[in-house]
Amino acid sequence: MKKLIAKDLLDIQAVFLKPNDPFTWASGIKSPIYCDNRMTLSFPKVRTDVEDGLAQLIKKEYPECEAVFGTSTAGIAHAAIVADKLGLPMGYVRAKAKDHGRENLIEGKAVPGSKVVVVEDLISTAGSCVDVCENLRAAGCEVLGIVSIFTYGMQKAADRLAEHNLKNVSLSDLDTLVEVAAENDYISKEDINKVLTFRANPSDPAWMEA
Repeated sequence: MKKLIAKDLLDIQAVFLKPNDPFTWASGIKSPIYCDNRMTLSFPKVRTDVEDGLAQLIKKEYPECEAVFGTSTAGIAHAAIVADKLGLPMGYVRAKAKDHGRENLIEGKAVPGSKVVVVEDLISTAGSCVDVCENLRAAGCEVLGIVSIFTYGMQKAADRLAEHNLKNVSLSDLDTLVEVAAENDYISKEDINKVLTFRANPSDPAWMEA
């Protein structure tokens, strides 16, 4: 599954790897990778691989799940499709409450005491999905954990999830992706080390000389 999803993401250019011509993040950090998993929604075969995979992860890792909640905005469509496949209720959590109407933060019914799983498209530092989980907890839900399409596997994310007693299971990860990328000539084998060195310390530009 990890290799299948990694190949899917590369083939549809949901993930770009450019270790020798890096992207610049808003923070100014130079990055050899850019990930936009929203692209998976536009490719039916890949979309099916992703949603079937996420549904399988929930059934395997969180068999007690009673509802699925997406992160806003990238996780919403995936949560809706997965919830439909599982025959479960679905909702999503806004980044901030609406400033009109009922001023909802959580859309859909968050039943106090219900066991829920959060669907996220990408885990980088895990900040946004942790916020979603904490808002669901504040509403009285029992958050079983998170499923996601892809994770960079950054230590900051692992530490943040552990701090909030949260578990994430991803369909694929950076280690698998660079391996598949090299096997399919998306990058050279020599460039794998650059990408993984970046992951170890994104703020240190020395990865470009690795």
